[in-house]
Amino acid sequence: MKKYNITNYVRYKNDLADAINRVGLKNPESRNREDIIIQFMPLVENIARKFSTTQQASGVMTINDLIQEGNYGLIMAVDKIDWEKVDNSEDPDKTIISFLSKRIKGAIRRGIDRNRGDIRIPEHKINQIRKDNGKDKEMVAMFFNSVFLSVDEQLYNDNSAIYEIPDKSEPYNIELLNAYLMSLLKKHLNDKEYEVLRLSYGLDCEKHSAKQVAEKLGIFVDTANVRVSQIKRDAINKLIDSVDKSQILDYL
Repeated sequence: MKKYNITNYVRYKNDLADAINRVGLKNPESRNREDIIIQFMPLVENIARKFSTTQQASGVMTINDLIQEGNYGLIMAVDKIDWEKVDNSEDPDKTIISFLSKRIKGAIRRGIDRNRGDIRIPEHKINQIRKDNGKDKEMVAMFFNSVFLSVDEQLYNDNSAIYEIPDKSEPYNIELLNAYLMSLLKKHLNDKEYEVLRLSYGLDCEKHSAKQVAEKLGIFVDTANVRVSQIKRDAINKLIDSVDKSQILDYL
């Protein structure tokens, strides 16, 4: 809870508890639309909490924001409930919860996608990417190779005038990108791989040469530079195999 607005969250919990108590005193047949919404608001919080710990919502929306988006989805969903279908089902409560859950999750996902970046991607494309389950690594490889390996590439064609023109463009917000890369490295790499990439590319420090990296990691062999380069490439390949496209969508 340290990243959340505690005062607002506690106030929300207290108000919701009072509202649920009032609804609970009513006869189920006499409950109106507002009562039904209040009754299922704890479902929204339960779903929102699961989203708050996922990579897609990290740094994008707080728990309060997620609950707000979920409650908006709940309100819209309640108006679309097919009560005849609910009454004819074997388990009415399960049918209602299943119906509302899908729409609450959809509302929260749309809120995350809307607040994640300036470029809007159609929702059906976002869903298509999510369903890939990391099988197609082409986009992921393109991202990590462009961020890491391209730094190691040198242009040797001195005859091309275009290479003499300095590229002063800033394709990424470097500070934000570095912070995000560090989080991915910590999650998917071991300590040695993490340190090699961090030091080699200067994610939170000055860039180190292969020799300097080897000295810091205690690699004292004649082929230390080669060893560092191999660890670097293995680490990048591990990231490509471990990271899903949806985690780097904003930077592609």
